[in-house]
Amino acid sequence: MDVFENTGSVRRVSRAWAVFRDDESGATVIEYTLIIALIFLAIVSGVRAYTQSANTMYNEIETAVEGA
Repeated sequence: MDVFENTGSVRRVSRAWAVFRDDESGATVIEYTLIIALIFLAIVSGVRAYTQSANTMYNEIETAVEGA
């Protein structure tokens, strides 16, 4: 059995590997996913800070109204 008998298969695998290696669409999807995740975290952090601030403000208003 000759080692180089199936050189066509090796070439096909080699071409398929080159196409897979050079394909950057998967990397682009991952990058966009990470950007969206960071934006989501920023929005959640902002909303959380706002609600805590608003809650404190309303508690102070409630205390002032009850004391009047």
